[in-house]
Amino acid sequence: MREAVLSARRIVVKVGSSSLTTAVGGLDTNRVDALTDVLAGLAEGGREVVLVSSGAIAAGLAPLGLPRRPRDLATQQAAASVGQGLLIGHYTASFGRRGRTVGQVLLTVDDVTRRAHYRNAYRTLRKLLDLRAIPIVNENDTVATDEIRFGDNDRLAALVAALVDADLLVLLSDVDALYTGDPTRPESRRIDEVRTDADLAGVAVGRAGRAGVGTGGMVTKVEAAKIATGFGIPVVLTAAPLAAPALAGEAVGTFFHRMPKRPAARLFWLAHATSPRGRLHLDPGAVQAVVNRRKSLLPAGITSVDGTFTAGDPVDLVDAAGAPVARGLVNYDAVELPGLLGRSTVELAATLGPGYEREVVHRDDLVLL
Repeated sequence: MREAVLSARRIVVKVGSSSLTTAVGGLDTNRVDALTDVLAGLAEGGREVVLVSSGAIAAGLAPLGLPRRPRDLATQQAAASVGQGLLIGHYTASFGRRGRTVGQVLLTVDDVTRRAHYRNAYRTLRKLLDLRAIPIVNENDTVATDEIRFGDNDRLAALVAALVDADLLVLLSDVDALYTGDPTRPESRRIDEVRTDADLAGVAVGRAGRAGVGTGGMVTKVEAAKIATGFGIPVVLTAAPLAAPALAGEAVGTFFHRMPKRPAARLFWLAHATSPRGRLHLDPGAVQAVVNRRKSLLPAGITSVDGTFTAGDPVDLVDAAGAPVARGLVNYDAVELPGLLGRSTVELAATLGPGYEREVVHRDDLVLL
């Protein structure tokens, strides 16, 4: 029995589209009911459960007469708009059979990287759990653009697990465990436990697939497991029909052991959840100050600026060779910075006013890469 599973009090469970839908894209109510029975049982036992569920786009295919998952963003958003209501409706009814209330939480990357949004997302999830409801989280596919998308719900689940300070992340899919190769081939070996990256040496997880109704693949699950374990959260990867024994601590699926040291939560999000909107090129002195002395980035150390961004956006800080050394939330718009480069904050305050006596990226909003 896995003690880390048995002792977990707050659990994030992620389920993929292929585990909830039929081959043509409609929701399979029997599969939904089977999953909700397991999760409701956890809640009845006093454990807190957050469900990260794919399936909105897949659920919207059949009602819109779409034969397969669309490739263009606009049609995906339309399908999500129809499917998300159907998905949460099924969950509401299914959990209702066990007397459990659910709450819908739709997120974009901005909701977990900008300080005010991040705190609000945490408060909402925390209050739902305090009220004994089960939050059901999904990416807000209806409004998310390419720039503010998580990309897959495996990654979203790992980041939500970090957000709520979970004790366990369970990734459910249509494969019972991680294998060294294609699980349909006899030479592929099942991996029961992963303690370090060395345990993944030689493992062929392929690439994120886009076949059928889902967007993920084994590679996204391994990457999500690395994100979660890096935050100190153990992970179980297994098939949806094995959810009950997996959550009962039985040795099913693959168990990823957590890393012992947990980083600061918001900086963890900044490193793993954001995509840079621009790049700030640093001189060698600024690189030393940021990387080795953990200082804030000042205008005097920046040589040039790339990209289009506004204050509060994530940007990469790069060295003279163009290699990213850090990522941070910038305090200026891109159009403001060129006139400030190479100048001290004292000089800027004297010529432009006290509002310019501030860092370009404060050290509290900066994470080393």
